[in-house]
Amino acid sequence: MDSGTLISFLAVDLLLVCVPGADWAYVIGAGLRGRSVGLAVTGLVSGYALHTALAAAGLAVLVAGSPALLTALTVAGAAYLVWLGWSVLRRPGVPQAGEAVERDRWRVFLRGATISGLNPKGLLLYLSVLPQFLVTRDARLPVPAQTAGLGLLHMACCAAVYATVGVLARRLLGARPAAARAVTRTSGAAMLGIGAFLLVQRLALGG
Repeated sequence: MDSGTLISFLAVDLLLVCVPGADWAYVIGAGLRGRSVGLAVTGLVSGYALHTALAAAGLAVLVAGSPALLTALTVAGAAYLVWLGWSVLRRPGVPQAGEAVERDRWRVFLRGATISGLNPKGLLLYLSVLPQFLVTRDARLPVPAQTAGLGLLHMACCAAVYATVGVLARRLLGARPAAARAVTRTSGAAMLGIGAFLLVQRLALGG
């Protein structure tokens, strides 16, 4: 895989990662609620690590070739987004002191891993976008190694972007409760809307 291919993938990947979605909403909420941004980002990246491992093992190809399984995974991810979005709308994040909420560190990590693991945007990347950058002929590295390399590059992009978003949210909105509520409500509404759209779309296709 040459440097041109890597740069092209990096450009497309950064574009996808920089589009606000469920991952952004979660890391912003974690920063505003006083939870560890580092743990939230680590959880999100861990979800994509699982995607990378499955893709490198060839399971992504099997999923892409099974419409029923792909639909089930998409519906599960969309339903989780709807639930998460509704939860955010009911309890929008406001700046809090870290000492009161650091007791649920493990939950912060697990929720992040679940969000990215079921994120339909993540499924799209690994099932549709990433394979387009794999070199299958005259390549120095086998396809699984190329897949793992691109997956690691995606994880690095996620870590850098999400950590920046979380830290900026805490610093810029930490002293502005009204603005913090507005941002988290917008994120929650976006998650609920995206999840509902994907559910309706998949159920309509399934019907």
